[in-house]
Amino acid sequence: MFMKIEALNKTDNRGLQNDIISKIRDHINYKNLEPGDKLPSERMLSEKFEVSRSAIREAIQSLEFYGILESIPQSGTFVAKLGVTALNGMINEILNLEEPDFKSLVETRILLELKTVRLAAQRRTEEQLKHMKQALDAYTEKALLGEDAVQEDLLFHLAIAKASGNPSLNTLMLIITPEIITNFEKYHVCGDDQTFKGIEEHKSIFEAIKNKDVQKSKELMKVHFKSLYKYCYNVDL
Repeated sequence: MFMKIEALNKTDNRGLQNDIISKIRDHINYKNLEPGDKLPSERMLSEKFEVSRSAIREAIQSLEFYGILESIPQSGTFVAKLGVTALNGMINEILNLEEPDFKSLVETRILLELKTVRLAAQRRTEEQLKHMKQALDAYTEKALLGEDAVQEDLLFHLAIAKASGNPSLNTLMLIITPEIITNFEKYHVCGDDQTFKGIEEHKSIFEAIKNKDVQKSKELMKVHFKSLYKYCYNVDL
């Protein structure tokens, strides 16, 4: 069954998460924890910081994502193999991260997808083509009915990223996708005419990937992003 992703709502707990991350950093420094040392359990940190276990878990997952902590099933959470200076520096950078604006997301997406579509044309498998076609059909069906097809649109592009065979590029696409969906819906970026135009553009990109035409797939993707880029910057891509 073709699965649909849901847009992740932005939470207003950034301040809480930063506070917990700061306290975890202070705990590591105060206890002079070294790479490989174990942190207290989620329950203990929850009691120590007087916050919910879910908030602790979210902060730990964030630090895991950046390679600062490492959780091992049935064993616990450990300080990753970083020196103290690097660890503190990275955490400080995380705490100072700014929320990406829509234009920066658009730039990132275009840069990623011009690369992923070329790799997909080179590396795609028959199974990956099948997933792309499922996403394309789902988008086409909703667009022709005049329904909101933003999520199906993004699923088609995620299928291309998956077919690139590059896990890092695929992960980056997965990270920015929910924020992109939220902004598309918030700003009503694409009108009905662009939605219908997108059907033919998607089909052309799919055929180029299917035929393993690397250069054509890239050129078609640039055309596909032309309207989006112009919307954000009022210039052509």
